[in-house]
Amino acid sequence: MPLDPQVKLILEQMAAVTKGTPPISSYSPAEYRAISEQNMMFSLEKEEVSQVHDVQIPVDEGEIMARIYIPEGNGAYPVFLFYHGGGWVLGSVDSYDGMARMIANASGAIVVSVDYRLAPEHRFPVATEDCYQALIWTKEHIEEYGGRQDCIIVGGDSAGGNLAAVVTLMAKERGGPSITGQVLIYPATSFTVSTPSMRENAKGYFLTKDMMNWLAYHYIHDEDRSSPYASPLIAEDVSGLPEAFVMTAEFDPLRDEGRLYADKLAAGGVSVQYKEYKGMIHGFVSMAAVIDQGKKAISHIGEVIKGMAAKD
Repeated sequence: MPLDPQVKLILEQMAAVTKGTPPISSYSPAEYRAISEQNMMFSLEKEEVSQVHDVQIPVDEGEIMARIYIPEGNGAYPVFLFYHGGGWVLGSVDSYDGMARMIANASGAIVVSVDYRLAPEHRFPVATEDCYQALIWTKEHIEEYGGRQDCIIVGGDSAGGNLAAVVTLMAKERGGPSITGQVLIYPATSFTVSTPSMRENAKGYFLTKDMMNWLAYHYIHDEDRSSPYASPLIAEDVSGLPEAFVMTAEFDPLRDEGRLYADKLAAGGVSVQYKEYKGMIHGFVSMAAVIDQGKKAISHIGEVIKGMAAKD
């Protein structure tokens, strides 16, 4: 299917804005963070929720922040533990505030958005351990905010989808905490596999192969790329993992990684829902303010979370 007309217009606008700018490889992570935070061209409006709380979560050698979004209602609420995207180098709770609010309202779940530590200041496996510690904290404390400690669904987009998938592996291998489901939004699942979508969509569709290489260079050492906690696609045993929803986009370099991981989970006996959004690019959910399919995807994510919670 061709590019969605709304996506085509956005790509044309992005190309006009970035024309003549240096390649990403010429920037330091700090410089590119500043650019990406300032140029949120299609930021989502901040929907109202019932309550918002910033909390501190203890991790190795310090603390990280998480933001808790409580929707309208009386509880007890299912919980969606959300890990933001940004290639393990970019992104923050603040830059994903709009999406977290929309998911809370669409799902009727408390959203706990985690500000895990970023590379290269904190390279692999720091982010994975931070995200796992956030799971433990949520299990122990979410009832204080009206959440169900027996119904925690993990999820995230892009690098956050990678971290959510990894956290399910960690919880299985470390004996808990229990996880009800996983929602993986165009996830990165491998640093070792070369896919057709990475070649087909290497340039011109927002996320590029060069950008992925730059992010990986800052996040992970070569010797760690074959760890399943970096590349869950090569995990030996995925049986017994929580049910999954995997979403991909047709014109995304990461499309095939998501599909392959969904197939792997299904082959391992995990209940899987898979959805490829035709005509879409990486990051389209974050562009729901100007892409209709992004709005539909958030509604879909909300219904998936409701469905997972209802089974638990």
